[in-house]
This record gives sequence, C-alpha cells and structure tokens, in this order.
Amino acid sequence: MSPTETAAWRALAAHRDEVAALQMRALFRDDPGRAERMRLVLGDLYVDYSKNRIVDRTLALLLELAEERDVAGWIARMFAGEPINVTEGRAVLHVALRNRSERPMCVDGADVMPMVRAVLAKMRAFTDRVRSGAHRGFTGETITDVVNIGIGGSDLGPLMVAEALRPYWKEGMRAHFVSNVDGAHLAETIRDLDPARTLFIVASKTFTTQETLTNARSARAWLVERLGNEDAVRAHFVAVSTNHRAVAEFGIDPANVFEFWDWVGGRYSLWSAIGLPIACIVGMDRFEELLEGAHRMDEHFRSAKLAENVPVVLALLGVWYASFLGACSFALLPYDQRLHRMPAWLQQGDMESNGKRTRRDGAVIEDYTTGPIVWGEPGTNGQHAFFQLLHQGTRLVPADFLAAIHGDDGLADHHEKLLANLLAQTEALMVGKTEAEARAELERAGMDEGQITALLPHKIFPGNRPSTTILFDRLDPRTLGSILALYEHRIFVQGVIWGVNSFDQWGVELGKQLAARILPELSAGAPIGEHDASTRALIDRVRSR
Repeated sequence: MSPTETAAWRALAAHRDEVAALQMRALFRDDPGRAERMRLVLGDLYVDYSKNRIVDRTLALLLELAEERDVAGWIARMFAGEPINVTEGRAVLHVALRNRSERPMCVDGADVMPMVRAVLAKMRAFTDRVRSGAHRGFTGETITDVVNIGIGGSDLGPLMVAEALRPYWKEGMRAHFVSNVDGAHLAETIRDLDPARTLFIVASKTFTTQETLTNARSARAWLVERLGNEDAVRAHFVAVSTNHRAVAEFGIDPANVFEFWDWVGGRYSLWSAIGLPIACIVGMDRFEELLEGAHRMDEHFRSAKLAENVPVVLALLGVWYASFLGACSFALLPYDQRLHRMPAWLQQGDMESNGKRTRRDGAVIEDYTTGPIVWGEPGTNGQHAFFQLLHQGTRLVPADFLAAIHGDDGLADHHEKLLANLLAQTEALMVGKTEAEARAELERAGMDEGQITALLPHKIFPGNRPSTTILFDRLDPRTLGSILALYEHRIFVQGVIWGVNSFDQWGVELGKQLAARILPELSAGAPIGEHDASTRALIDRVRSR
C-alpha cells in the first residue's frame, strides 16, 4: 500500500502545516534542553540533529510512520537473508561481508559465512604477498603501484575508502583508480607508471562490463607491449569476478580470481573482494578494522529501538524533508579532505537505490516523491562555492556535516580553523540574520540611511536552514566503517518508507542498450538504424568529422 494511505503520513501532512511558521532560533530559545534531547551517541559517533525543522511531535509522528511501514520487520528480513530484492529475486546481505560475530547468516537456508571467511583469508594471503614483496612482477620486481579498473560500485567505494585512509597507506605503494571509458582516464593514470612494478585489479562481477573491459584490454596491451611477453599478464593482473571462464581467457591466473556473490549489490560491495585495492594499500588488518566498524553499526541498526537507532532517525529526517517539506536535494558536507569522494559514493548509493518511480508492487508513484538529488563537497571548499545558495537561496537543502574532532595533519591550528568553520556554518544556517540585526550591523559600519536602504535586503539571512552534525574522534578505519554503514542503512530505511526496492537499478540499462546499438553506427559507411531526428543528426556529425 502507498505510504500516503497510512494514518501517520496523513498526520504528518497536517503537522507540516502546523509547524510551517516555526523558527529554530525560537525553538532553541524556548527549550533549553533541545540540544541534549535531540542527539544520539554510538561509540565515538556524536550525532546532533537538534538543528532540524522538527519538534518532539514531528519525530514521534515519523516514528509512527516507521512502525506503520514495518521498518523493524524489513530490517529483520534483510538480516535473515530473505530475497527482499524482489525484482531480481535476490537476498541483500552485504552485512554478512562484515559480520564479525559467530552468528550464521543464511541465503536459501545455507550459511554464507564460510564462503565469506574463505575469501577474506584469500585476500589476506594475496595482499600479504604483495606488500611483503613475495609477489613479484614478470621481471622480478616488487609491486609499487596498484591500479583498480572498475566502474560504479566497483570504483566509487574502493576509491573513496582508499582516499579516506591515506595515512595508513604502505610507504612506497600507491593506489590508482580507473573507471571512465574515456581513454584519457587510463592514459593519464599509467603514463608515469613502471609496468614491471604495476598490479592491475579488474573488478567486474560478470567480466562483461563494457567500460571496465575496454580499459582492462587497453591496460593489458600496454603491459604486454612494454614487457614484451603475453605471460606477463599472469603476474600483473588479478580479477574480482564470478566469470572464471572469461577471466581465464583474458590471461589471468585462476588462482588470482576473487569472487563475490549475487546477494552483494555493486554499490554495497566495497566490503567484499571489491575492496581488494583497499587491502593492498592499507593492509588486511586495517581492512578488517573497517569491517569491524561497519559491523558495530550493523548490530546497532539490527537491535536498537527505532527512536534510538541512528540510521533510522536520520532516514526519517530525510523523509520529512523530501516528502513533506519539498526538499529536492540533500547535501553531504564532510569537513575532512580525505572524505572528498564520500559525496560521490553516497550519490550513487542513494540515487541508484531510491531514485525510483515505481513501488515494489509495480504501482507508479504519483502522490509523493522518493529519493532526493545527493551532492556535496568537502568543507571549507564548499563554503566558497555553493554555500551562498544554502544560506540565501530559494531552495530548501537539508545538509549533513561530518568532522573528526582530532586531526592527523600535524599542521599548527589548521584543524581548529576547520572545526570553527563547520560549527559556524551550522549555526549560521540555523539562526540566520534578521533585518534588525543586519540594520544594526550596517549602522555600526557608518553607513547613511540611503546606503542602508539599498544594501539591507542583501544582508538578511532567513535562517531556519536545517542541518545534522556528526562528530567523531578520529577518521580511522573502524570509525569510517561505522559511518559508511550508517548511510547504507539510512538509504534502506527510506526505501522501506517509500515502498521502493532499493536494491535494483533498472534505470541504468536503457542507456547501455542504446549505446550498444549506436557504437557500430559511428563507423563511416555502416548502416544507421531508426533514431529520432536529433540523435541521427548527431551520429551524422560524428561520422563526418
């Protein structure tokens, strides 16, 4: 049934009108306990959601909506390995990849944990050999550069985590990531690499992904040309795939194929063998710490009461803004340069999961909105790029701010200034600047009445712009794992509320099908099939140059 048919949804729609005129500035003034009450703490994660356009009644109604939509039941179904990816008939069990307990996790009645542990052990053995120098290239050199070739979840997750954990990289080793079929991406990546000391990881479950295989074949040709022997492929290429035949035909040693399973969605796969480049560069101990942090969040998500459940509460706030207050986007703003790829990772995770127009039962959604546009950049860069719109624009953009309390850069007062900016931005977004405050400021600057009248409208900040702040002690592997799992579960809960299947992605298929049709038509003299007039003219333009 549509969520709009629930009593809680109807109550929230009426409540929206009741609180529309409320100002957070006044709420804080009149409620000294607001900040203490509207926060959640899990380990070193401190989540302050008090700067949101809600009152206690709002959260109570959102929790009632979660109850009516059976969020707890769906959480239990996911952890039980039920095929909740209904359009593909698959379980959704990425939580098994980071299960650090002895508890079995089953798909179709079979415990998958022995397979998961076997792949982790294989990853450890391989990465230990690479890092120790026991694994040698074709000419006997040790490996200094690891190049991951993938796209989508096979790129965004490993790239984001590798960048976030740069302080943990093995000295003398570098990680690189190639995803775009634009040849410039691969060419620029390998330009200064030594083929004798480079390891390529080809990440493709089916080993048929066009972009990934195109890049992999070009990388293979480069390696063979430079080293002068086809046999070099066995020493310099490994694969993360389930298509053993195609991998063997490519020339990769079958012993160096790492598998994962169809119950692992691509955008949830960094915890699997897709994380091999992470393990190579930071070591398997650190990779398993990442898993431990995610497992901590999984256990919290699985067992905590909804009102105290961090992913659930943050998901409900997102539903409030997207479905009731008309917010069409959501900004993720990490105040940590090492998290600079996290917005892109969440963009895929959220928009590919909940960017749906049909419910699980196939009904077209017509009376509410689903997933928002997700975007963001690290602070403080974003302050000098798009924060103008957040502060004084006409659009409502809820935002999450993230930061470590302690920095690791060792540079005097940089981190304090970073944190000061974060705290100032969240306060400024909430309190704004009234007309009276702006006028007083201009008067203090010595302006006359004419100048004040002209400038005053531009100096007013409406405030009441919502944000959530997530602080943590340090950005280490465990904390990173917890944060990423938090956002994965937030996506899932919102999908449950909206009634969509968060684990398929049929929307990416049509473009792939048409690209396969158009590719041969770009060759001069090839017949051109049926296309609209614009597409045909564009094909003709390409062919004529």
